[in-house]
Amino acid sequence: MPGNKNSGSRERLREILAVLRRYQIVKGMTPVKLRQIFEDLGPTFIKFGQILSTRPDVLPAPYCEELGRLCADVRPMSFERAAGQVEHELGRPVGELFARFDREPIGSASIAQVHSAVLKSGEKVVVKIRRPGIYAVMQRDVTLLHRVSGLLKIAGGTGEAIDFNQVIDEMWQAARQEMDFLNEADQAEKFRKLNAGVAYVTSPRVFRRYSTAAVLVMEYLGGIPIDDARALKAEGYDLNEIGRKLAENYVKQVVDDGFFHADPHPGNLRVRGGKIVWLDLGMMGRLTQRDRHLLRRALAAAVRGDVNELCSLLLVFCDAPAPEDRSRLFADVENMLNKYEMLDFGSVNIARIRSDMLAVANRNNLSMPQGVTMLGRGLVTLEGVISRISPEINVMQVMLGHVSDSVLEEFKPAREMKKLAFELFRSGVRFPQIPSQVAELLKIGIKGQGKLNVELTSYDGPMHALDRMASRLAGALVEAGLLVASAILCASDLPKGPFGIPAAGFAGFLLALALGAGLARSALRGRRRKP
Repeated sequence: MPGNKNSGSRERLREILAVLRRYQIVKGMTPVKLRQIFEDLGPTFIKFGQILSTRPDVLPAPYCEELGRLCADVRPMSFERAAGQVEHELGRPVGELFARFDREPIGSASIAQVHSAVLKSGEKVVVKIRRPGIYAVMQRDVTLLHRVSGLLKIAGGTGEAIDFNQVIDEMWQAARQEMDFLNEADQAEKFRKLNAGVAYVTSPRVFRRYSTAAVLVMEYLGGIPIDDARALKAEGYDLNEIGRKLAENYVKQVVDDGFFHADPHPGNLRVRGGKIVWLDLGMMGRLTQRDRHLLRRALAAAVRGDVNELCSLLLVFCDAPAPEDRSRLFADVENMLNKYEMLDFGSVNIARIRSDMLAVANRNNLSMPQGVTMLGRGLVTLEGVISRISPEINVMQVMLGHVSDSVLEEFKPAREMKKLAFELFRSGVRFPQIPSQVAELLKIGIKGQGKLNVELTSYDGPMHALDRMASRLAGALVEAGLLVASAILCASDLPKGPFGIPAAGFAGFLLALALGAGLARSALRGRRRKP
């Protein structure tokens, strides 16, 4: 009934305002206070906070870190209500579906809870059950969130720079996907298929026959929690081997598959039968083939200290137009790389790199795509897990090694030779046009019709860049003159020399070639300098 719906919304709005008053938000906001507010407001706000924790472009780092600690554990549903949901979805009594169905849940979260069970076939399973009515509750809260989105700007002081309505829509889209257990089943099967060839990795099988959008039945895989070092050692496991294999598999998920676990915390990782077990595949990150290629190039550029390349890749990653002050972006990236200049890049802490990169992006109003922010958070979480069991293993070192190997695998000499031959052919086709084009350029210059537009984006930019530009321009004009003069000499009746052209013309072309090589070398040396 519309009246009941509006009445429920008004009542919920009063609850939200009461919580905000209880925490006295008019006196200021803190990271801990924001986390506590979201926990008190329930599942929608918990999910919203979890999404915000991956968006350092929206909230300052301390808020993101605190929201990452949000506890989604809530009071479990009664057995009768949970069993009723299963029977409603599967159309049969629980006793007919399962040989055993434990009354007490093994986990209870804001959206669903999990019970252990045994199928009639004797296979041990876990049954994930969506809370009845949770979709309608969250949908109502999202509507209210849109109404009070202005209050969210208190935390970050973002003013009009951040569109919180867009962030709320992103959260709602993620929540709808998470509430559709068939989507999680698809992801679990895709993950299992992609890692089928990895001998030391496994994940639960999905029982499609017993799964719907609100009930998910998966294989039960026990094991030792991956951060329980004492238990692992007692079973004879080598902790360094576990840490190394965990890092290698995660890097493989990111770099090779572009489909990675977005929340690799200890609760989602086990060790069983010599294999690493990945659990809870409801939140997965994705990187397109383009993103993975850009990531490889960015890592290579960072290792080389190539500031220009890293700036360009950062703009492409963010799908951003040219910044208002490119010199500031260049300086920020250069300062960041200078921090690691005296260090082995593979020994650097990922959390520190992520923090520095996000600071550069925020300072230059660049917004990272969702896949990249999820990757950053996932890598930091994984690094924390590995540091507990095998501090000697460095995730960044593993990633750099994997990227280097993948670059070599992608390099095909025959393909590169074909590309080179094609470029030489294109250059040869265009070469005869150069004299006429240069002559036209000189004609325009002689008539005073040429114009040079220069845009200065920062008055305090280094003036030596203009000096270099002027020197190169002068050199280019001299080279153009040599090419024109040589072309004229080639068309004259002078005695023929090498290659059937006059010796003076041939010498002019050689001189122009040498001058062009010098200009190219000067340009390459200047790539790593501040413009």
